[in-house]
Amino acid sequence: MKTPSPPAITATKVFRRAAATALAAALLAGTSTPWTTASAAAGSTAVPKTATGQDRPELQQAIQAFIDAGFAGVQVRVHDQQGEWAGSAGVRELGQSAKPPTNGRFWTGSVIKPFTATLVLQLVAEGKITLDAPVAGYLPQLGLDRRITVRMLLQHTSGLFNYTGEYNDDGTVVPGIPATGDEWLANRFRSYQPQELVRLALSKPARFEPGTDQNYSNTNYTLALLLIEKITGRTYAEEMQRRILRPLGLKGTIVPGNRTQLPGPHAHGYYRYEEDGQDKVVDISRQNLSLLAGAGDLISTTQDLHTFISALMSGKLLPAPLLAEMRKPYGKYNYGFGLWVQDLGPNCGTVYQHNGSPPHGYGALMYSSPDGSKTLTASVTWVDEATRGPAKDFQKLVDGLVKKVFCDGQAAG
Repeated sequence: MKTPSPPAITATKVFRRAAATALAAALLAGTSTPWTTASAAAGSTAVPKTATGQDRPELQQAIQAFIDAGFAGVQVRVHDQQGEWAGSAGVRELGQSAKPPTNGRFWTGSVIKPFTATLVLQLVAEGKITLDAPVAGYLPQLGLDRRITVRMLLQHTSGLFNYTGEYNDDGTVVPGIPATGDEWLANRFRSYQPQELVRLALSKPARFEPGTDQNYSNTNYTLALLLIEKITGRTYAEEMQRRILRPLGLKGTIVPGNRTQLPGPHAHGYYRYEEDGQDKVVDISRQNLSLLAGAGDLISTTQDLHTFISALMSGKLLPAPLLAEMRKPYGKYNYGFGLWVQDLGPNCGTVYQHNGSPPHGYGALMYSSPDGSKTLTASVTWVDEATRGPAKDFQKLVDGLVKKVFCDGQAAG
């Protein structure tokens, strides 16, 4: 397929193993409210900022493992009892020697979902939204099934079709708006309206009766965006700024809308495709994520993600009863409201997390202990391609990094 794109760069063999990556699936494995307070050859670069001033070789080793496995670059930030540590490995751009910046901006993908859920729950705390009320009562113009409640959106139990497509258990795919592959590449700068995304989803059969099962669907969180806008009379980006970004001082975080450029220093993601029988690699650090409104359209930094998840877990963004509701695991996914509840085993305990990936080239990690005192935030870049087959090393690498942070380097029991 001939794909219209900027001039391509010839792919280097060192990144071949990072191809065919199914990160989307792998990663699925103003005025504040009263409770708000403010490659191996490339080597690795660590910026130790621990309270003791000591290096963290176990963390350097864990991030270097991503590069040894074929990923292009990784930046990691850890806050724990030893203080703060930030490090990076690999390269910022293919063909260059500069390392990824340790606090560069990146596309976070679904890491935005806890932000969206927090905004909804703040409106619940103010008495403007009721968790078990029909969403159709707030958004009557969409013709939603009246059995679908706000709670079901946040828990992914609405049964609504995922507008970016559905993967059936038998391996078949029900297509939606192109979100992967060559078709996405050719349309990666296209702008979408949230209503357009939702109406596409509503034109497809529901996956199941509301509340009877659980299915991860971006449609739920785009509907949550529309709900926030309807109740507040302001845009989602304005409410994000008023309620979370400004109070917490998250100056590196942006709801981009139709913005396609990562501002400031950043690592680059890539996509490989075939043209005239030859492999071509194109830089896709520029892309339009209005495709994932409220569900995956965020730019952030490792420092800002740490600040957010730590503030959320320590009770600075929500009243205690609603935070407890948010963190209560539900269904086959152990999913709360915008959070995965993950038991790492008896030697490690429970973490709350949401990882993410935009269509191609980037992945983001955000993990926290229950009290917010220990966090792991990270961004990974790679060379992606149309097939997006399972990344044979990705989940193992993430698990290894998580255990280094939350299990004192030991395997979970």
